[in-house]
Amino acid sequence: MQLLFVHGMGRTPLSGWPMLRHLRRAGLRTGTFGYMTSVEDASAIGRRLAARLADMGTQGDYAVIGHSLGGVLLRMAIATLPADVQPPRHLFLLGSPIGATRLAGRLQAHPVYRVLTRDCGQMLASAQRMASIGPASVPVTSVIGMRGLSGRRGPFGGEPNDGVVALSEVEADWIGDQVRLPLVHTLLPASARVAGVILDRLGSHG
Repeated sequence: MQLLFVHGMGRTPLSGWPMLRHLRRAGLRTGTFGYMTSVEDASAIGRRLAARLADMGTQGDYAVIGHSLGGVLLRMAIATLPADVQPPRHLFLLGSPIGATRLAGRLQAHPVYRVLTRDCGQMLASAQRMASIGPASVPVTSVIGMRGLSGRRGPFGGEPNDGVVALSEVEADWIGDQVRLPLVHTLLPASARVAGVILDRLGSHG
């Protein structure tokens, strides 16, 4: 089984190294996909990612893991795969928003945010663009962090969150498998517990 990890916005493939180490020890082959939001728009990244998935499909079964924006990009890429291309066996979303996020909405006009995140940052703030991606066509497990700051005066109005996205922003009725863990957003791809969830869902133990 091959596994591909796609990092979140502002991170690098190295952010998933601790989790991927656990998966490799269990006998899985792992790879990463990198991108830079400051130089590529979402559609360009999605095309590159779709090509990577198509190549993986020629080599046998594979699953994909997306942290935050990485999960959004994976859903975009999977939706564009031709019918004759083997899709992933499973999609793991780690703190990945399904719709527009309130944090992106608050930041979308900030000059620094606009320079660093460009098109991808604006997409995360757009309810229309996020809704257009649609449900994933493969089995999905959503891993949700629950250790963000609470309180009605906070940015999430007292709603459970991981510090970056609220619970309601990562839920959808088409996601049948949801796992909640006491982790903050940035540590989801560094967690051995997340690796354990992935191994359990893939039926791989080691």
